[in-house]
Amino acid sequence: MRLIAKTEFLAPDDIPWDTDADGGEALVEFAGRACYRSWDKPNPNTRTNAAYLRHLIEVGHLGAFEHGSATLYLTDVPRGLTHELVRHRHFSYSQLNQRTDPTDVVEPELIANDPGLHAKFVKATEASLTAYHDLVEELERTVTGRRARQIARSVLPNATGTEIVVTGNYRSWRHFIAMRATEHVDAELRALAVACLRELREHAPGVFADFVISTHPDGTEVASSPLVTEG
Repeated sequence: MRLIAKTEFLAPDDIPWDTDADGGEALVEFAGRACYRSWDKPNPNTRTNAAYLRHLIEVGHLGAFEHGSATLYLTDVPRGLTHELVRHRHFSYSQLNQRTDPTDVVEPELIANDPGLHAKFVKATEASLTAYHDLVEELERTVTGRRARQIARSVLPNATGTEIVVTGNYRSWRHFIAMRATEHVDAELRALAVACLRELREHAPGVFADFVISTHPDGTEVASSPLVTEG
């Protein structure tokens, strides 16, 4: 996973305002201050960008966070995981076409760490890949290769590796993390949400600073914020 795109902010020359941030964080502050023309920063408690963004989160003025965005490129993830991810309709997605030949599978950690389970996983996935290639070979006698691969994919497992580009505004990313980084969520999706949080905090710390990552009793990581008001 890595960040591949983020918001660029071009401050208007005719606005008497500056800030100690740039990019999407500066844009969020600009959008919030534009609502009241508070360019002179009348409140001493919100004069820094981080303090102002914190204030917006505390009072629920989350619309301003829709102006900044970030794009993550997820690789080596199982297609079953992306089936869950794409349920978040406020993101924009571009995923590896299913008609490309599969090159790998992504083994769950719990299975990989158990020799017996690992052996069963390998046996099952190898059987699926063999069936896939056999079907493609047979189908190509009557349909195009592209169509053959499309049909044959029906026997591939959810563990089949894929790649996906995900773009979302800050509000959407905050909602995804709040919903999917909790103990009540599938562990695989939870781990993805926590990983996204870490990557996004490197890019826009003020936007995600209220989220705290902790260790659940089962050893996995969770993340939450006392300021989240959207469910």
